[in-house]
Amino acid sequence: MKILVPVKRVVDYNVKVRVKSDGSGVDIANVKMSMNPFDEIAIEEAVRLKEKGLVTEVIAVSCGVAQCQETLRTALAIGADRAILVQTDVELQPLAVAKILKALVDKEQPTLVILGKQAIDDDSNQTGQMLAALADLPQATFASKVELSADGVQVTREVDGGLETLKLTLPAIVTTDLRLNEPRYVTLPNIMKAKKKTMDTLTPADLGVDVAPRLKTLKVSEPPKRGAGIKVPDVATLVAKLKTEAKVI
Repeated sequence: MKILVPVKRVVDYNVKVRVKSDGSGVDIANVKMSMNPFDEIAIEEAVRLKEKGLVTEVIAVSCGVAQCQETLRTALAIGADRAILVQTDVELQPLAVAKILKALVDKEQPTLVILGKQAIDDDSNQTGQMLAALADLPQATFASKVELSADGVQVTREVDGGLETLKLTLPAIVTTDLRLNEPRYVTLPNIMKAKKKTMDTLTPADLGVDVAPRLKTLKVSEPPKRGAGIKVPDVATLVAKLKTEAKVI
């Protein structure tokens, strides 16, 4: 049984992002980059399934610039067996990534694809769903528990009303939520071992995929600064201000 895990290189979640002066995007020059946290959870889950003896191979995939190799090496250090980099300098949008992953699914024939529910840079939450549609595979999103067996995968997912449990036939697509697991700390010996693992490099053209952007970013701006709060002496004053000033009631 083979698992494919897409991972994305994003601005580290501890970094306070800055908008470019021309409003064309986020400034990533000299900024620490790391693996998308939701994808880190996905690779951790795949490795745990392998450690249980349910999976024979975990393949990490990343799409983007050459520096994505660093992200893939992290995935290999966590426990992935090999990696594939689909290298391109074109800005990749969710549909383009889904098309690339569809081509890799056709090529590698994985039993399960596990990926983060969204990336923390664009927060699109689209790639997993688009991949399921393109590949015509069953999907379970926002997984908080994954139980894999020979005849299918049972996924507990978080919904507004509580928890929902789904049983999917294989092959299938699963997107991970924060409460699925806590990724392990990557040790130095595993980082050294990762350097010896196989990493193949392809291009979108090798896979026959057109990654031209379909959407155009008109402007990126920081949210307006919030005004200072005030203290009110009693509930009546609070209600009055909510009515007359905030106009929310």
